Amino acid sequence: MFQKTSFTTLIVGVFVVYVLHTCWVMYGIVYTKPCDQPRAEGCIGSYLADKPRLQLSIYTTLKPNGNGGQNLILKVDDFDINSKFERKINVSLPKKTRNNGTLYTLVFVHQAGVSPWQDSRQVHHVTQLTTYMLPKPPEVSLISGQEDQQPPEQQKRVSDGPTNKPVSHWRSRLTLNIVSEDFIFDREAIPSDVHRYLRVIQNGKKMVYLPLLFVDELSNRVKDLMEINSSTIELPLTISYDTISLGKLRFWIHMQDAVYSLQQFGFTEKDADEIKGIFVDTNLYFLALTFFVAAFHLLFDFLAFKNDISFWKKKKSMVGMSSKAVLWRCFSTIVIFLYLLDEQTSLLVLIPAGIGSIIEVWKVKKAFKIQVFWNGIKPCFLFGKLDESEKRTEEYDAQAMKYLSYLLYPLCIGGAAYALVYVKYKSWYSWLINSLVNGVYAFGFLFMLPQLFVNYKLKSVAHLPWKAFMYKAFNTFIDDVFAFIITMPTSHRLACFRDDVVFLIYLYQRWLYPVDKSRVNEYGVSYDEKPPAKEHED
Repeated sequence: MFQKTSFTTLIVGVFVVYVLHTCWVMYGIVYTKPCDQPRAEGCIGSYLADKPRLQLSIYTTLKPNGNGGQNLILKVDDFDINSKFERKINVSLPKKTRNNGTLYTLVFVHQAGVSPWQDSRQVHHVTQLTTYMLPKPPEVSLISGQEDQQPPEQQKRVSDGPTNKPVSHWRSRLTLNIVSEDFIFDREAIPSDVHRYLRVIQNGKKMVYLPLLFVDELSNRVKDLMEINSSTIELPLTISYDTISLGKLRFWIHMQDAVYSLQQFGFTEKDADEIKGIFVDTNLYFLALTFFVAAFHLLFDFLAFKNDISFWKKKKSMVGMSSKAVLWRCFSTIVIFLYLLDEQTSLLVLIPAGIGSIIEVWKVKKAFKIQVFWNGIKPCFLFGKLDESEKRTEEYDAQAMKYLSYLLYPLCIGGAAYALVYVKYKSWYSWLINSLVNGVYAFGFLFMLPQLFVNYKLKSVAHLPWKAFMYKAFNTFIDDVFAFIITMPTSHRLACFRDDVVFLIYLYQRWLYPVDKSRVNEYGVSYDEKPPAKEHED
């Protein structure tokens, strides 16, 4: 009665609903409905509409409530909220902070000429100027044994003892924002994200809200952190100020809360920094485009994964398939996973890479017909035999790899030798993993060529997983578009396009070697013919 819905159609439907729901949620974040009747009692106007004289005062303190002693580090008289600025100052560190302690900053916006502690109309925000993170290990030249030159405070930290515990690091940037719009809120419809930043006072006969002060935590990046130890007397701090729209403020609050939640679930400062980079290094228009592209990228990744698994699950013969290419993909995926593990990459990247490595190992097992038996606690492996057609494919595959080795091995050995002499690493393991991963990234596309050679020799491409190929190609094209939209080095752009060239050759071979639909199969029926109806037995 009802037509059976395929799994792919269901996934695409869920994806469309997810994208539409996300667009609706994003619209609800960036758009805030103003009060319909600005002069009504239920409306809350802006305190800044009367153009008051303001002052910006920034203090440092050892306790977030300000009871740890305050030290004024910056004061801006006649503070104009519409004038952005950037100031670089040196901040003295208390003894407790130098001994692996914490330092906070109190940011006040208050009436000019009045102490912020005595001003009833002041707004303030508390944030940390320090954070805890594992110190970066020294890098050593593996040939000479000479360590990389480090700042005196890092050398002192290494000499003090082991560096496997988090130490206090200085956040060298402080970014402040104030909403400059004269927006009128409806008392009954104040967004929950803005509510905790909103301070309402009675100004004559009307209710007004004080300036919406926001400290941008997303701008605190790992690359700007500086290690602190007992010999550090003072450190530089760059204070930046700019106005912000209400829509962007609400969006930034949501993103900042999301990063904080991830840190509560065990994500490190470095994990959170990679997520911050998505928002800080890209403007909102590119960020919206990135969301849609990432969503489609995820969809194509899932469909490619699903079709690839289905193809290999049904695969019984390796006729026409390059086993060397399958083995190489398994090796390269594992190398990339170990590299990400060594670099302490975010779990968002590390977990999918680990799952991909497991899948590639399973594909190698299927390709080489490996069976695993256990003799007690000792595993035994049994390799299946190849038929005549598979042996001919292996001969073509070995021939292609022989030609490829003349180019590949000198390049890989030369790159590893260059890295050994001119680049410094933390250990021999890091040098090995970095050399392997550089070889994978730089020359890995060459291992796609043996499959082209096998296709050429057999004059056929019917044995390839074309659905998975197409979804992977769509993702590659998406990466190509971003390589030109976003500023990237020329070498990275060339790396994005070289895989496309190989894929275009695959498409040319598909056109050159079409499937013969008139060929009769083992049942005596061609593709164009209908199978004969079975006769009923008497």
